[in-house]
Amino acid sequence: MNVKKKLKQLQKLIPKNSLYLLQYIHSSLVGRWILDWGSKPLAFSKKSAMVFSPHQDDETFGCGGMIALKREEGIPVIVAFLTDGGGAVSLDPISQNAIIQIRKQETVTALSILGVDSSEIHFLDQQDGKLRDLSLEQRQQTIVQIAELLRCYQPGEVYVPHRKDCHRDHEATYELVKEAITQAGIKVELLQYPIWLFWRSPIFILLKLQDIAAAYHLSIGSVQDKKNRAIASYASQNLSLPRGFIQRFMWKEEIFFKANN
Repeated sequence: MNVKKKLKQLQKLIPKNSLYLLQYIHSSLVGRWILDWGSKPLAFSKKSAMVFSPHQDDETFGCGGMIALKREEGIPVIVAFLTDGGGAVSLDPISQNAIIQIRKQETVTALSILGVDSSEIHFLDQQDGKLRDLSLEQRQQTIVQIAELLRCYQPGEVYVPHRKDCHRDHEATYELVKEAITQAGIKVELLQYPIWLFWRSPIFILLKLQDIAAAYHLSIGSVQDKKNRAIASYASQNLSLPRGFIQRFMWKEEIFFKANN
């Protein structure tokens, strides 16, 4: 039996509140260890950036400080969302559409706090929870859309969820953006931001030494209040997240992993 399967079986035996506590402790310890020992400082870059987010809130959790720092310097930041944020659970069309509209409005509010204008936000509107299940035609269409955005804005940096982020939409976003960069034929620096990785994966099970070697931390203390307020703007989502999950994203540093292009 592989380790991941065994861990899932063990997790089923732990009461939900206890599991959240263990995940919170693990996430905090791994994050602090990477910040203090397993990463290098990331120098602030004045390159323009594009952030690709699977859902409405991932961009703020993972990159909110970076976004705010760049925008305070007048550096362009474009944010693109791959899914509609309607949730993976089936609802009636009216309820689903209401959730989608609420999350889009929360996105505009959160990003305005970080300094991003609504004209710099793009919604690709694929179905939430289904990025792994796109038909070949849908997949190619999405890659073309991303490639067109990349050619249009010519960013110096691209931010995507970590390729091992323990969430189907997040990992699919990484793959789609990587393919689009190749299709666009542009040279960019690719940085991965972890959202669920520390929460769901014991260190060294998925996160190997070679992954940790690519870890960097960016100081965001001067814009931490902006990031915290932007996180709070996602009221519809914050209540449904595991207890303690949000705390790591309120630290004074953000963690990124450089990816090989």
